[in-house]
Amino acid sequence: MGELAKIVVVVPTYNERDNLPVLAGLLSDLNLPGLELLVVDDNSPDGTGDVADELAKESPEKVGVLHRTAKDGLGRAYVAGITRALDEGADIVIQMDADLSHPASVVPTMVETLRTTEAGVVIGSRYVPGGSAAAEWGWHRRALSAFANFYVNAILRLHVKDATAGFKAWKADTLRWIDVASIESNGYSFQVEMNYRTVKRGLKIAEVPIHFEERTEGVSKMSLKVQLESALMPWKLLFGRS
Repeated sequence: MGELAKIVVVVPTYNERDNLPVLAGLLSDLNLPGLELLVVDDNSPDGTGDVADELAKESPEKVGVLHRTAKDGLGRAYVAGITRALDEGADIVIQMDADLSHPASVVPTMVETLRTTEAGVVIGSRYVPGGSAAAEWGWHRRALSAFANFYVNAILRLHVKDATAGFKAWKADTLRWIDVASIESNGYSFQVEMNYRTVKRGLKIAEVPIHFEERTEGVSKMSLKVQLESALMPWKLLFGRS
């Protein structure tokens, strides 16, 4: 993977008009060669798609926008964005939330880890030494997050400290090998299923520490349906087609 690798940060958005320009600025300030932002907007009522279009107009070589008419889950948005990134020749694809909970400053470390190790994917992890969850989290949310990771690992034997993390850098070949386009799950389940496919194909997962911030604007979009799917998904993966 050469120095001029094409690195595409895929960011799904729904009502993130305040956060998106901040995130775009943080990524631009990294001055990382080959870095591009692909916004996947699910027809946000607050006009996030228009904000994304303005960013793309200002920096057409650095920002792309994919407009989707249906809001059918984070997993579907990521599949659409990752597929487009691969079709457009990405060497590395980064998954990142629009809510500023993932520190852009760690992106170069994640990319460098992909370049210098055998890892097929690098996770920005809250639960490796040096990582941490948001200080604002109450004990119940910390307990739920810790239990979710324990639960997933106990069933699927992923040997990953932060199995539900959504901040990841992928080698393009890894995404092709795990056939990301065929993944049907949503929410945290999507992250778990991608990890499971990676492990099942004998590919390595690396983790680098991050400090996970509480979202600064807007509201979390974790529905009961997504929580239920997340609880059932490990069993479906274990007893279904691998």
